[in-house]
Amino acid sequence: MAADCLVNRGNTFKEAGRVSEAIQDYFHAATIRPTMAEAHANLAAAYKDTGLAEAAIVSYKQALQIRQDFPEATCNLLHTLQCVCDWDDRRVKFKEVEGIIRQQIKMSILPSVQPFHAIAYPIDATLALEISRTYAAHYSLVASRFGLPTFTHPSAVPTSNNGRTSRLRIGYVSSDFGNHPLSHLMGSVFGMHNQDIIEVFCYALSRDDGTEWRQRIRSEAEHFIDMSSMSSDVIAKVINEDKIHILINLNGYTKGARNEIFALQPAPIQVSYMGFPGTTGASYIDYLITDEFVSPLKFSHIYSEKLVHLPHCYFVNDYKQKNQDVLDPVCPHKRADYGLPEDKFIFACFNQLYKMDPDIFDTWCNILKRVPNSALWLLRFPAAGEMRLRAYAISKGVREDQIIFTNVAAKNEHIRRSALADLFLDTPLCNGHTTGTDVLWAGLPMITLPLEKMATRVAGSLCLATGIGEEMVVNSLEEYEERAVSLAENPSKLEVLTNKLKAVRRTCPLFDTARWVKNLERAYLHMWHLYCSGRHPRHFKVLEDDALFPFEG
Repeated sequence: MAADCLVNRGNTFKEAGRVSEAIQDYFHAATIRPTMAEAHANLAAAYKDTGLAEAAIVSYKQALQIRQDFPEATCNLLHTLQCVCDWDDRRVKFKEVEGIIRQQIKMSILPSVQPFHAIAYPIDATLALEISRTYAAHYSLVASRFGLPTFTHPSAVPTSNNGRTSRLRIGYVSSDFGNHPLSHLMGSVFGMHNQDIIEVFCYALSRDDGTEWRQRIRSEAEHFIDMSSMSSDVIAKVINEDKIHILINLNGYTKGARNEIFALQPAPIQVSYMGFPGTTGASYIDYLITDEFVSPLKFSHIYSEKLVHLPHCYFVNDYKQKNQDVLDPVCPHKRADYGLPEDKFIFACFNQLYKMDPDIFDTWCNILKRVPNSALWLLRFPAAGEMRLRAYAISKGVREDQIIFTNVAAKNEHIRRSALADLFLDTPLCNGHTTGTDVLWAGLPMITLPLEKMATRVAGSLCLATGIGEEMVVNSLEEYEERAVSLAENPSKLEVLTNKLKAVRRTCPLFDTARWVKNLERAYLHMWHLYCSGRHPRHFKVLEDDALFPFEG
């Protein structure tokens, strides 16, 4: 079979999720025609999808040797290198990729850097907005090809509290109703809504994965519709026929998303929440649900949406309902189970390795050198990064025994074992979001440094929503280093902070899901109130005040 045909068949296999068959076809094509850059690049992408980062790097480099001007391969290679902490010539490579992005945007070409990858790139926040805008325009184009007439929307009738006659119909669209961090965090939300005022529709873009997470959401949501076998235009029609008032995009630009559904505008108000910690850049998304710390109004220019500020923290979790056993003071795990020394101070970071950069790792190395009887506990997330990080730390004068790697674990074990560490060190480039919530629930204090973009500020918001966050949020890398060393050298000071954190877990806003849902409903009702009074979407702040919410005249 000719190389072109093999690449085409490989693409079909990859799209169908049959990645191992795709790899065979790409490999065969590259063997038949070694000078076919596309075969090497597609092979690299398939390797990357299956976690074979090192093989992906080799294939991307082969593609670029054949064709130097290959923007997609250049950008994807950089992302793969970042995933395994290969930081050689990092600044030069990012400068090159930034140039490629700007050129592509100028020419109205879809950027070779996806919005989700751009979240963790050290690029200007306004450029990240432009990337999202270009992708949003692409989905508008996809939507226009369906040739559907413009949808008519439900009439703008204010909701009232006189029973169930005019409930607000809220639609949640996601490909992650299943064993996925989104469902681990939001599992209770869909069933917790007040059914006297809210009617919930969950639209699942993915097939049933047979897990308890899917089963639970399906049984607790008032309406749960599996749309995995439907085309996007049909899904949009169903949503419109269901007369949804407010449609929530829980994917953003993450795997499994179908943003063309939102581009078709099947609902009068459309909102981005949770799945994508950044701006969608989409004119058809009216609001972004966030909070005052994560997205302060002074940064509103880096968002296309109007900002809805929830009280406390925008990031919801389900741990009070699902992970109560973690609060048991007896931890079933021991340090020895993970190769951790009993007598050392353990700093930990369980974030994926792509979130790390030389700036934060240099800071960690300084901390380890200043606290000699300490170690840094990291996850093989992915394993391919371990060797490089060890070598980097040693080159900075850190002892080999101060870097300890552990395998990724199942959710419950992961949260429980976090308590074996003494202090969590967050990554400023892109914070621990789910991981940040995990460690705080485990009673492990953290240090985090907020920057400008949304994904750099989430951990700070998590900390502040515990009520004792000021001690965990710093303003510079220098302050980050000093705070970590100070807490490590003052065990009594750290113990007070740890005990305070453990004491507030049952009562603080961060873990109060029911309180959070009520505030979310206040946000929905205010969006609808603005719409019914003929006003355009605008930034607003939700207040925990029953005189104002939930019902407005």
